[in-house]
Amino acid sequence: MTAPFYVSPEQLMKDRADYARKGIARGRSLVATVYEGGVLLCAENPSRTLRKISEIYDRIAFAGVGKYNEFDQLRIAGVRAADLKGFSFSREDVDARTLANQYAQMLGQVFTHEMKPMEVEILVAEVARGASGDAPAAVDQLFHIRYDGTLVDQTDFAVLGGEAEAISERLGSSWTAGMDLGGALTVAAGALAGEERTLAPAELEVAVLDRSAPRRCFRRVEDDEVGALLGSA
Repeated sequence: MTAPFYVSPEQLMKDRADYARKGIARGRSLVATVYEGGVLLCAENPSRTLRKISEIYDRIAFAGVGKYNEFDQLRIAGVRAADLKGFSFSREDVDARTLANQYAQMLGQVFTHEMKPMEVEILVAEVARGASGDAPAAVDQLFHIRYDGTLVDQTDFAVLGGEAEAISERLGSSWTAGMDLGGALTVAAGALAGEERTLAPAELEVAVLDRSAPRRCFRRVEDDEVGALLGSA
């Protein structure tokens, strides 16, 4: 009788992590950053039909990099969960932190128990309401969830994708608090492109969570507006 094939748990987890990272690295990166009027999400994406950035709920956005069909399944699950909670309780009860925890549990379960991990990294962003009366303004939230379910609460900006470290360095050297939309978009696009190339508006997918919107804060920024913002910065 032959001995059963054995792989140590440490090696199995390493192989799964390597597999997921390689899949994510084949895609293009994405940046989310806080600016004066809300949260900006900017992705390198030449496709006009396949979206990396989407609305989840009133003040919450979703972004993903990696394998499109996998992170789109997660997006749909998030929309359904948020809609059910908002319908069952109230719209104010739907928050990014809860959704991010649910996503982390899903990705962690798949990474640990399934043969193939999901080749995705996702971001859940929530724009805070502005100050009213004597109440101070709340803090915008950026939750970065990795392929293995690791959840990171980030401030100021977040970078997803295979070149995250290099893009983070470029973004960190240019980012300043209180930037307007044009300045934030210029910094984000420059960080994604690097020093050796320039990204045209048609190669970028851009959306914002507008803090001043009364309820639904998500808005896509079209190519002509992207060009104007990059040219005016």
